[in-house]
Amino acid sequence: MAHNDLTLGEMTPRDHAFYGLVWAGTTLSARVDQALVRRHDLPLSWFEVMLWLHGQPEPVAASELGARTLLSRSQVSRVADSLQARGLVERAPSPTDARSVRIALTPAGRRAFAEADATRRETLAEVFDDLLDDGDIAALEAVWAKLKGKPRG
Repeated sequence: MAHNDLTLGEMTPRDHAFYGLVWAGTTLSARVDQALVRRHDLPLSWFEVMLWLHGQPEPVAASELGARTLLSRSQVSRVADSLQARGLVERAPSPTDARSVRIALTPAGRRAFAEADATRRETLAEVFDDLLDDGDIAALEAVWAKLKGKPRG
């Protein structure tokens, strides 16, 4: 059977840039997810919640995590349930809203996050960090800032 090289055909530079972002996000996320699951039994969605919790000095409402992560509020709740079952997060009632529960990493969760973050960094070293110089990173930061900005119109 002959091997054909597939192409995307005629595309504008903007189309190439968009699909490049999609490819990079999908490929790098899958690589990190596989490494985290293999080494820590920790899916990327769990790691993402732990990442946001790690950076907070105080427990965080699940709704706040839902607004910050790539997960829906119900997904955040399910991830928090799974993390709590493993002793990596704890829940406490909100001191200001009786209907709300706040989530924080436990000491075991902080250790697990540190180990998983080292795996993430190691996984990305060859395919991201080693390929991009400081100028590339600054350019990406500028692009992300523009894309995260408020939509016009």
